[in-house]
Amino acid sequence: MIESYRFGRIIVDGVEYDRDLIILPGRIKRNWWRVEGHQLRLEDLTEILESDIEILVVGQGAYGMMKIGDDVTKALAERGIKLFADNTERACEIFNEFIRIGKKTAASLHLTC
Repeated sequence: MIESYRFGRIIVDGVEYDRDLIILPGRIKRNWWRVEGHQLRLEDLTEILESDIEILVVGQGAYGMMKIGDDVTKALAERGIKLFADNTERACEIFNEFIRIGKKTAASLHLTC
């Protein structure tokens, strides 16, 4: 569960992170780096696309600056993965809601702008 988020910092299961990250069932990918900082592309989500998940929650940054490419939306739909995207604070809340009800959920979270 995500315990807290503020600009540039997040606490997940008692561990604080200060870099963008991906949360997958059973593990966390630290220091998540994208090909283009404020553009989410398909190649940025390799681990997610290989995972057995139902839902992907994208935190687009505190101010929603990270945009989602059409290739991402299309690939997720083709795999039957539902996409929820919002500013990172709201994305953390959405992620926790799905975890609470037992959905296989991943999150890709941009922690700054």
